[in-house]
Amino acid sequence: MKYMLLMQFPLSSWRTDLITLWPQEDAARHMDYLARMRADLEQAGELVDTQGLTGPEAATEVRAGADGSPAVTDGPFAESKEFLAGYLIVDVENVQRAHEIAARWSHGPGRGGKPGNWPVQVRQMLGFRHGDDA
Repeated sequence: MKYMLLMQFPLSSWRTDLITLWPQEDAARHMDYLARMRADLEQAGELVDTQGLTGPEAATEVRAGADGSPAVTDGPFAESKEFLAGYLIVDVENVQRAHEIAARWSHGPGRGGKPGNWPVQVRQMLGFRHGDDA
């Protein structure tokens, strides 16, 4: 079963807690942790894809206008308390394994080496494709 793990980051601390503002050794520790996690998931055959995303200042929200053309709004969005910082797609045996991976990701070292404990949303992917029966 495929699951998408979505890491949320508090919008309130985005500008003050960017990894680029961390001490160099903290940022290196965090990136090493992520590289080890990725390697472990690749070796286990569980990794499908993972990506970090740009910050909310580069985000846009799009809705279809009355004529179907894109109506684009700049971010960040004042009503949001968190934003999507990145995602990880895994192909695992069950939801418990997806939860284990999410917890490992959440527990990655943050500033000062303390576990970040960032929220991670776990969502099963439905796997519908064009032409599949719904």
